[in-house]
Amino acid sequence: MNKDDGGSRLPKWVAAVIGVVAGAVALGVAQLAAGLTNASASPVIAVGGAAVDRTPPALKDWAIRNFGSNDKLVLISGIVVVLALIAAGLGVLSRRRVGYGMTGLLLFGLVGAGAAATRPDSGPFDILPSLIGVGAGAWALSLLFRRVELNDWDDLPEEYPAAAGTSAWTTDPEYSEYPPYADEGEPGEDERDADEPGGGEPVPHPAEMPPVMRAGDALYTFDRRRLLTGVAVGVGVAGVAGFGGRLLGASKDVDLARRTVAKTLPRPAVAAKPIPAGADLHLKDLSPFVTPNRDFYRVDTALVVPSVDPTDWTLKIHGLVDKPVELTFDDLLRRPLMEADVTLTCVSNDVGGPYVGNARWLGARLADVLRDAGIRSDADMLLSVSQDGFTCGTPVDVVMDGRDALLAVAMNGEVLPAAHGFPVRQVVPGLYGYVSATKWITEIKVTRFDQDEAYWTPRGWSPRGPIKTESRIDVPRDGDAVPHGPTIIAGVAWAQHKGISAVEVQVDGGEWREAKLAEVNGPDTWRQWSIETDLTPGKRVITVRATDASGYTQTPNYAPPAPDGATGYHAIGILVG
Repeated sequence: MNKDDGGSRLPKWVAAVIGVVAGAVALGVAQLAAGLTNASASPVIAVGGAAVDRTPPALKDWAIRNFGSNDKLVLISGIVVVLALIAAGLGVLSRRRVGYGMTGLLLFGLVGAGAAATRPDSGPFDILPSLIGVGAGAWALSLLFRRVELNDWDDLPEEYPAAAGTSAWTTDPEYSEYPPYADEGEPGEDERDADEPGGGEPVPHPAEMPPVMRAGDALYTFDRRRLLTGVAVGVGVAGVAGFGGRLLGASKDVDLARRTVAKTLPRPAVAAKPIPAGADLHLKDLSPFVTPNRDFYRVDTALVVPSVDPTDWTLKIHGLVDKPVELTFDDLLRRPLMEADVTLTCVSNDVGGPYVGNARWLGARLADVLRDAGIRSDADMLLSVSQDGFTCGTPVDVVMDGRDALLAVAMNGEVLPAAHGFPVRQVVPGLYGYVSATKWITEIKVTRFDQDEAYWTPRGWSPRGPIKTESRIDVPRDGDAVPHGPTIIAGVAWAQHKGISAVEVQVDGGEWREAKLAEVNGPDTWRQWSIETDLTPGKRVITVRATDASGYTQTPNYAPPAPDGATGYHAIGILVG
């Protein structure tokens, strides 16, 4: 039966496998095309980016809380699984008519193209990867169906016993229901009567059948060998194309550019104070005073780290200014650069959470750049824009009050890592990252909060995000088993641009005891603390609280991260042996 005149009779599982392979070919070829144009135009990345943009704040918090920096990998993996299920369904649908599956592929290709075209950083050719991928997937779907379907006996390969119109019956005694007598004491072949079972002419019996099936009176067949080879080739094409796309994308990465910038990176005109010897207590499992770049948390909306060429980078400053300006990367490096030790905190950081880190940044003062543009007195918001389209709204008064707000180009003595904003990012002490720490920054619009909204504000987050005073226990860890007797309890506390003046620890709801504080060289970094206490055997609950330099002691009342940062005491439970 012709599949275009009434439907294929392939088993559903075979059709589903064909659909998944065709979908894989579509995604692999689309990835290859994206490698030639724009990695962000890959349909998986484009759809994933659109999903991130539409994620409710509660779901975003849940993802970050449960998956941490792997949240993007989980999202992409989930999208791939969903696409595989859809592709399997399209394969089953194609049993009736391959055109149905092709139409389904086209619809999903249009979804991918639409998502790519509407991304903030999209280009005129960003729809091509999805459309090219759809074409490849449709071709693979049709080819695989034609390859494996055998619609009548004449299509059967010659090696099958009943192929090519031969009789489906055999006279070979091997197939007789009654095999010849061979055991001793039984009649020999010459003694058998023709009327006896096994005697005379062999009785015709069905030959071994090929892998065919029936549905009613209609015969439908498929060639397993062709199916396996077709699947193998399809998977190979998908894998090679996808890997090639990744290689092409990697060839556009910023490693070479970072190495070039590193050779010419200016020394700071204003160097940071040396870190005091007592700033780091050097306790095992205690967060170090300076967070290594590889360990620094990353929370942003970019599914693919933007590859920005510093030779093409510009920063446009416009809006409520007297002289709109556009700075190149060289312009920025020619400005006086300064170092500053600043702790950054993500607003998604729950009580006791990991999304906080301290680094030494090098960059140009943001306030000086704004003064050169002539910021107007009625402006109260800086709407900064990232290369990937993310925006954040920073209060003007915070940037202009004398703190070390920077357009940073280096982190901990090396050029900014790509994942942390190369070539330029914004760093503003005292504000949560969603309103201050724009990575891959390309634009600053000087405006007002009553005229513009940043990315997270319409999604339920506060337009202004001052960091709240918080503290965390690092040693011991929640659930640890520790020996009884003198025990070191240690952690970090932060209240950026105010500073930490005291940390207190409580065991099992008893009295608060003041911990020893490590030294710091300014109010914009976190502060290590430690205390030694005697612990008796049993289950123990340890709680910490901090007081900042303004005299405020953090509240015991718990509040979740949304809409403007978490509050509450961090407490852990341990078993003392």
